[in-house]
Amino acid sequence: MTLLKRAWFSFFALWLLAQSLAAQSSEEATSGTKATIEPRYLYNLPTAGTLRRGAYCVEGWFFAGGGAMTSVSVGVAERFSFGVSYGAGNLIGSGNPSWNPAPGVMARYRIIDEDLQMPAITIGFESQGRGNFVRGIDRYERKSPGFFVAATKNFEFLGYLALTGGMNYGLERKDDGGWNVYVGAEKTIGKEVSLYAQYDFALNDNRAQALGDGNGFLDLGVRVSLGEGLMIELNFTNLNDNFKNIPAVSRSVRIEYVNAF
Repeated sequence: MTLLKRAWFSFFALWLLAQSLAAQSSEEATSGTKATIEPRYLYNLPTAGTLRRGAYCVEGWFFAGGGAMTSVSVGVAERFSFGVSYGAGNLIGSGNPSWNPAPGVMARYRIIDEDLQMPAITIGFESQGRGNFVRGIDRYERKSPGFFVAATKNFEFLGYLALTGGMNYGLERKDDGGWNVYVGAEKTIGKEVSLYAQYDFALNDNRAQALGDGNGFLDLGVRVSLGEGLMIELNFTNLNDNFKNIPAVSRSVRIEYVNAF
């Protein structure tokens, strides 16, 4: 079996496993006012959301250049979740896929729960970036978070409004590195829809040899719950044309299935 066939077989095997578990699980959601699980990302950078114990998530990402990635995450304790991911550029289309050099690893721990005064605060690590892997400088187009701390506060405002701020220190340092900061917001629109906005200051991606041009990245997206634990997300990223040599706006799709044992 070729690598391409193995990748698709693994994705659909995970999907079938999630569907079989759904028969004995409770329905979950991550978008709109009916959400029962906190969103864990803005676009590529983390919120303070975690998967509670017994919850699991299977995701499929589809991005520019025929790229695709799948990930599986599980809440192994009430405050701790863990996941793995793997993908390739040019997976859909002709020619050989450009496989990521290694699987991505994700782990996060909620150190403070949200209350009336305090935001939720989560620390963690993630080695999975977004977009294609650029081998000459050993990084993803949008760098992985690396080590991070994120704070999220929810407000009731025509539904719900969640504000997030975070800091991260990535390990993709061949072209640039160091600490980075980011901010974002997510707003529910009715029971099934949420909109998000993220501004990544990209302080670790602004040197002369880096892909970033020094202005940070502005990203927007919409999430729609399709019921039965399914969600589709449409992403419009790099809206402010911050890449030096990559076309300005990138479009990607994420399909998510969440549920609980």
